[in-house]
Amino acid sequence: MALMRYAEALNAALREEMTRDPSVFLFGEDIGRYGGVFKVTRGLQEEFGFNRVRDTPISEQAMTAMAVTAAMTGTRPVLEIMYADFMPLTLDALVNQASIYEYIWNGQVKMPFVLRTQGGGGAGAAAQHSKSLDSMVAHIPGIKVVAPSTPADAKGLLKSAIRDDQPVVFLEHKLLYNMRGEVPEGDDVLVPLGAASLAREGTDVSIFATSRMVHESLKAAEALAEKGISAEVIDLRSLKPLDLNAIKKSIAKTNNAVVVNEGWNFCGYAAEISATIMDHCFDDLDAPVARVTMPDMPIPYSEPLEMAVLPNAEKIVAASLQTLA
Repeated sequence: MALMRYAEALNAALREEMTRDPSVFLFGEDIGRYGGVFKVTRGLQEEFGFNRVRDTPISEQAMTAMAVTAAMTGTRPVLEIMYADFMPLTLDALVNQASIYEYIWNGQVKMPFVLRTQGGGGAGAAAQHSKSLDSMVAHIPGIKVVAPSTPADAKGLLKSAIRDDQPVVFLEHKLLYNMRGEVPEGDDVLVPLGAASLAREGTDVSIFATSRMVHESLKAAEALAEKGISAEVIDLRSLKPLDLNAIKKSIAKTNNAVVVNEGWNFCGYAAEISATIMDHCFDDLDAPVARVTMPDMPIPYSEPLEMAVLPNAEKIVAASLQTLA
């Protein structure tokens, strides 16, 4: 095991996949000479050259269309969109091209590309640079969506995403880039898409979380333990495809569910998971599913106000206690 920051684990995954497969190349705003706004691509242009690590103009719509056509012609592009807030500009290429071409051509066309981006609040980046738009992309059939919460998963999931033959939206969180953790070494150490992770075992309530909210959920589980409540934390990791078996198995044990996601409440990803639980686990539930999300509003620039609206451990504890009442 090597001790790495989350950003370094992503960098290692890109380096290993570019070394293994010459058809993998990177492009995006400021990813070459500057090494990316969060330094995920630091040093890769010097190592692999300008043809495989390309700086681009600011045009998310054009870049995503370029990723689609490059993937169709046999390469494996990895596109970086600097902020998830700008994903709406990529939607035409994702909705009307990337997600449907394999279906339209009956499997004759593969679409192996990765769209990396980062989002989330808590950094004082205000309403245009802090969103979590998970549900916007997870809503699209034919698009896979993952959101790693640890350095090990960041590396293993990114390697799997690059090797996948379908488009994968890879959601990172800006507050996780400096998180350190042990990362398995080896070119073929992968984390499969569609597999959740048991972050903490428990027996009284299941907390299903994504991205940075996994760590807030683990803090909440510690606080609940002090009250004599055993909380299980499931890191969904793969938003789509979803590991339904992991969800069903946990609820069959605890009979209570809390869903935590940093996106908006109305039509959000937590709403989808709550409905999925009601569809598949209703007979195992002792209480309605609780959701902990962002309220339906822009993220404030003021730090006290931003902290007040973001989901956190305290709110997860409160939701868990209400579920168990």
